[in-house]
Amino acid sequence: MSNLDFGEGLRKVFLAGVGALATTYEKSQSLVDDLVKKGELTVEQGKALNTELKRRTHEGKGDQDADANGPSETTTGE
Repeated sequence: MSNLDFGEGLRKVFLAGVGALATTYEKSQSLVDDLVKKGELTVEQGKALNTELKRRTHEGKGDQDADANGPSETTTGE
């Protein structure tokens, strides 16, 4: 029974992490859009920054997916 509780807790932590990533991306994209509107960034700089943020978000989500699936199997060559 405690093993089931651990799995559910791990699932909730994973989902919280995914939610945090999504919220961070949305907030940062909004900030970039505001800077473009104010003229502090050019449109091209804003597009480049949004692309970089999206790439980093996907990399971070990939890291979380790997963590959620547990340690990867490796061979020792013995």
